[in-house]
Amino acid sequence: MTELIKERMPKHVAIIMDGNGRWAKKRGVPRLAGHRAGMEAMKKAVNHSDALGIKYLTVYAFSTENWKRSMEEVSGIFKLLVTFVNRDLRELIDNNVKVKVLGDYSSIPDASLKALEKTIEDTKDNTGLQFNIALNYGGRDEIRRAVEAIGERCANGEIAPEDITEELIGSYMWTGSEHADAPDPELIIRTSGEYRLSNFLLWQSAYSEFVFSDVLWPDFTDEEYDRCIADYQSRERRFGGR
Repeated sequence: MTELIKERMPKHVAIIMDGNGRWAKKRGVPRLAGHRAGMEAMKKAVNHSDALGIKYLTVYAFSTENWKRSMEEVSGIFKLLVTFVNRDLRELIDNNVKVKVLGDYSSIPDASLKALEKTIEDTKDNTGLQFNIALNYGGRDEIRRAVEAIGERCANGEIAPEDITEELIGSYMWTGSEHADAPDPELIIRTSGEYRLSNFLLWQSAYSEFVFSDVLWPDFTDEEYDRCIADYQSRERRFGGR
């Protein structure tokens, strides 16, 4: 059993949930079965984050690039989202979890949109773990949107160029005060043995610690989660200092 230091627990953990497709291929089952198993792993990660006292959990659920996949797979992913909400919303409410969405989710299928909006509304007053779902999210698109919004304010004379600070830019990110109001993640975990960000939290990850796990996402257990956090806790964070 991995011993964790409560006082050094990251406030915000972000996870790139990678490996559903390879998990399914290894077992000779449809890719959607991998996504279904990944959804179960996501639920476990939410519960374990809450148990550990983590304040914010952000998961990369669907990127702006994922629309390039087959319509069958994309449709299946969003149907799973509806299933997750319908089955687990009561538990999220009972566990005091607040759900937020990072990304422009207005274009997702109608049934998924309604389920998601119900979840956001029904959990908005909760004060426990904030569970951020990055959906139709892309880091470059996020930065572009922030620049566009700030540019409009400059053009309207509301602010001058010299008023543009890192804090102002950060407030327009999906995690910023204008949206989810979450701090930058101290720890970003990526599963399945891949070593890249894949357009995830590009602005927010400037000083994040990265832990890479060889485990495929559907097989990501509480024990593996603890191992990743222990790796993070073993590091000295200097933020550019000595």
